[in-house]
Amino acid sequence: MKIYGLQKMTLLDFPGHVACTVFLGGCDFRCPFCHNFELADGSARPVMDEEELFAFLEKRKGLLDGVAVTGGEPCLHGDLPDLLRKIRDMGFMTKLDTNGNHPEVLRQILEEELADYVAMDIKNSPARYAQTAGLAEFDLSRVRESVRLLMEGAPAYEFRTTVVREFHRADDFEAIGQWIAGAQAYYLQCFTDRDTVPYGNLHAPDEEEMEEYRRIAAAFVPNTQLRGV
Repeated sequence: MKIYGLQKMTLLDFPGHVACTVFLGGCDFRCPFCHNFELADGSARPVMDEEELFAFLEKRKGLLDGVAVTGGEPCLHGDLPDLLRKIRDMGFMTKLDTNGNHPEVLRQILEEELADYVAMDIKNSPARYAQTAGLAEFDLSRVRESVRLLMEGAPAYEFRTTVVREFHRADDFEAIGQWIAGAQAYYLQCFTDRDTVPYGNLHAPDEEEMEEYRRIAAAFVPNTQLRGV
């Protein structure tokens, strides 16, 4: 497997643990606010192969608790379970980031206990999902199945939404809250613009708006928190 980026240490990407973050290429969504669009559209180039990653991890034993695998969309890769298995065999915990559109891969990972923590994006309310994911149309059934799998069988997980003023309204968070009611954790994170975002003229909500959205969702998911605000 080709590795498209490596953050050698992070205190943020794997809650409660010192970790590194591994970036995989490719994505089946085209979110207009994506921070890693060069991974989604294929313009990025690999920075190392799997063997080089394992050599790095061998040197970090005792220094890192775990490895966060993100993208792009990691579940596009059929050998993702094997990668996670090899990382765990080295003694590291694993965290997976996913858009939830590949429940068959997520099911295998959960059944084989290959991820200690899963973070899944909830792009928006069901009615506005396709638009927010940058797609002309979208069958939400696969994402719904991933939500179910996490809520019924994941040891630790979170749902999260990147909030963009042009895409999100208060009623969206009521709909999301109803959808994931009773989840372990739900995080709302503010959109932050940067050069790699594919579309311009997008904005973050202000703190007052974010707190309103948090309050609405918390009626359904008590552990709803703001991140990066």
